[in-house]
Order: sequence, then C-alpha cells, then structure tokens
Amino acid sequence: MSRKSWADLYAFEVTRPSRDPVFRQVYQQIRMAILTRRLRPGTKLRSTRELARELAISRAAVVAAYEQLLAEGYASATSGSGTYVSSDLPDASAENVASKKRPVSAIKSIGAPADAFNFVDVTVQSDGRPFNLGRTLVDARTIEQWRKASARAFRSLSDIHFGYSDPRGMIELRAAIGDYLRAARGVRCDPEQIVVTAGTQHAIDILARVLPSADKEVWVEDPGYPLTRQSLVAAGARVRPIPVDKQGLNVGSGIKAAPKARAVFVTPSHQFPTGIVLSMARRLELCSWARQTGAWIVEDDYASEFRYGGRPLASLQGLDDSERVIYVGTLNKALFPGLRLGYAVVPRELLRPFVAARYLMDRQPPTLCQAVVAEFMEEGYFAAHIRRMRLAYREQRDALVAALKRRLGAYLDVDAPDQGMHLVAYMRPGLSDVRIEREARQSGVIVRAMSPLYVAARARPGLMLGFSGYPRAMIAPAVARLADVIQKQIVSMPAALRRRPAPPNSSAIRRSL
Repeated sequence: MSRKSWADLYAFEVTRPSRDPVFRQVYQQIRMAILTRRLRPGTKLRSTRELARELAISRAAVVAAYEQLLAEGYASATSGSGTYVSSDLPDASAENVASKKRPVSAIKSIGAPADAFNFVDVTVQSDGRPFNLGRTLVDARTIEQWRKASARAFRSLSDIHFGYSDPRGMIELRAAIGDYLRAARGVRCDPEQIVVTAGTQHAIDILARVLPSADKEVWVEDPGYPLTRQSLVAAGARVRPIPVDKQGLNVGSGIKAAPKARAVFVTPSHQFPTGIVLSMARRLELCSWARQTGAWIVEDDYASEFRYGGRPLASLQGLDDSERVIYVGTLNKALFPGLRLGYAVVPRELLRPFVAARYLMDRQPPTLCQAVVAEFMEEGYFAAHIRRMRLAYREQRDALVAALKRRLGAYLDVDAPDQGMHLVAYMRPGLSDVRIEREARQSGVIVRAMSPLYVAARARPGLMLGFSGYPRAMIAPAVARLADVIQKQIVSMPAALRRRPAPPNSSAIRRSL
C-alpha cells in the first residue's frame, strides 16, 4: 500500500453539540494526527468532499479546516493533485509528543484543559504591518510631553519607587483615572475602587479567578473577543456563547440558555468584532437580570475614547445602581500598547478578593511608569492627546473606507464605524475570509477573518481591518495589495459564484445579524 493512502485509514469524528465549531474539531484532529506522526509527512489527505461526506458535515467546514492547516504550515497544496501533510515539519516521535502532554488528572486539578492554551496565537498582535488590530500612533507633541512627564517623575524620585507599594496602584494615578472616567464615561467610582492592571486582558484573567466558583457558568458574546473566552476556559468556567444581533448581546437568548449564569462578559460601547452598540433597552435589561440573579456584568470598554460621531451611550457601570458591574478599561489603546497599564473599577463586594488575586500574580504594578502616566494625565496632556488622535484616526478611517470602496466595492460591504479602531468589511458569498487572511499576510497585509470568531452562531464571513495605527500614506498601497489577493480568489471561483450579485448594504446586514 502506498504512503499516500494511509490517510484513508485514519478515522475522524465530529461531536454535536460541542463548544468548538465543526471546522475547529476537524482541524484539531488532523493537526494532532500530524504531530503524533500517525499521518506521516507527504501523506495525501482525503479530498474535502470525501471527508465532508464521511463526517456528514458541510464541505465548507472541511475547507476551513484545511485552510487553517495550510496557513499554519501543517499541510501543503499541489494544484490539480490535492492536499498533503507537509514534508518539512521537524521530526518528532509520537512518544516525544505524548511526553509533553500533562496527565489528565493534573489538568483537571487546576481546572484548565490543555487545549485552552494550545491555540492561543501569541505572535499575531506584534506584527506592525497594516491593517493589524490594536495599533496606535503617537505624534511629535505627545512624544515631547511624555519626555517632560518622564523627566519630572525621575527628578522627584520618592521612597515609593524603592520599595513595595499598594497592589491597587499609586493613589495619584488612581485618582487621575477616576477623574477621567467620571468626566468622559459617567462612571461612578472613587480611587479606593480602582485597581491598576497591565491591561484589559489582565483584569479579565483576575476576574476569571475570583468570580464565584460554585457554578461558574458565564455568558460571552458570539461572535466575540477570543482571548476573553480562552481566559475563561483556562480558568475552568463553563462558557455559554450568546448571539449578537443588531441591538448587541441578545439578553433574552442568554436568559433562556443559561438563566443561572454567574457573569456576563460584554463589550457594549463597540462590540468586538462587529462594532454594534448595545442598545439602551438591552443595557437596562442586562442590569435588571444581574440585579435579580446576583450575577456580575464585566463591561470591557476598550477604545471608548475614540468616538467619531455623536455622543456615546452612558457606560453600563454608570447606569447600574446595585453595584453588579465591573468596569474594565485600558490606557494601552489610548496611548500605546507597550505601556502595559489598564484599570478595573471593582464593586466593593469583590474588591478584596480582586486585590488579593492581583497581589498574588505580580505583587504590584511598576511605580515609575505609573508616576509618569499620572503626571501626563494631571497636566492635561492625556486629554489633548485623545483629541488629536481622535481627529487623526477619523481621517485614517475615512481614507481606508474610501480606498476599500474604490478598489473592492463590488466584493466587500463596508461603512465607516462611529467608534473604535477597526472596521468590518463583510464579503460576498463564495469568498473565504480565512483564505484571504492567509494569502494577504503573504502579500504583506494583515487582516483578520471574522468567521473563526463565531462559536455557535451562524458565521458571517468578513474581514477586520485596523485603521488607527497607520499613516494615511500607507493605506492606499496596502488596500491595492489586498485587492489583488481578493481578485485572484474571485477568478478561481466557479462561474456561478462569480455571477452572484454584490453583497447587500450594511444596514441590511445588521438587520440580519
């Protein structure tokens, strides 16, 4: 029997219902078979049609799994021949792979399945090419003001910088953050409730550890921010994906699916990834449910500083009169990611365990950096920086929207978002956002596929493009390279799909979410 036929003997299966999407289950099983050398280098994989027929699933799910394997280098495709296990993977025996796996008992003892960590991409955000997400700009004025604040902080070194300090953070910085939140977001807080963190992800990780553990069933948005869901899974939480529609998180669906959930993690001001704003009716409904059930609402208010039209809705925390909302924010997106400072406004009932968990993790945030930021905020530099960047980001958003419509208006549907640092371009039927993400990266453009962010809800293919961190001069050339990638995929589509009309406008899309 030839080596290329061994894949026909390997049995895969799909579990329903499951926390993982079907395409992810197929991808994980093939990947593990490759790593353990049950599928040897050079082995020809079954065709997508054959595997889909065998598993009684859609061919699109198998195509998505194969595309992920191709993107990560586990497989290679030969035109007209098929898909093969990559021949240049490092040698590793099944015993070596197995020896690296922790015993099941040890995994259960900490409540964190190993898969919760295996699929976290720790390199994606460090790529500085357009249009990666979460990038920021600082202008010459900000740099000069930062230097002045840093010089003053270093000239007046106090004893606090040479010893241990409050794990919540310096009182000067917490007071400055409190003043800002009350003025800009209507948050009700005092400095005693504010805890300085390394960012929103750090705050979410702490909350995943300290929330009541008797049940630990939690809601997350579907689609939603993958690192939030992965942090919760790693902490042993039972994650329930709740669909997002044109009004944001569907609270009624959440109550029906998991009425006794202990917490909900939500991005109400600019839902990630869709950009939808949680309606006032839903906000009040969510607060009412939390008050009646004793559940917690974790409000991730990322990028709330950057709103380009009208006034934002009040923060959930500002609407809550029963202290059920934990408000989480970041200075990393407001200033620059390398800062690594964020904050949480914690209700008094949770404050002591939250601070204790923060203490156990790394004792305290670095005081010198806090002193610089406190000086920067107290001198008015922070507010001025936000105003300038808001204008700059709006211009970059408009330039990106115009370039996309000019080059790709027949294939992508995109509107200028009112808030945030990225936009979503929904795709016409037949285009694969996963494939475009992979091939665009090879062409020097970073876009993020939308479909893998869905867990249980029906996926809508689209691309996320960050516009905040790139000078306008870089936008048009990068869109041109992206257009080349998409047009090549259009050419390779069956004729029937190429004749399909362009997608509906954004308002129609949002009505169908």
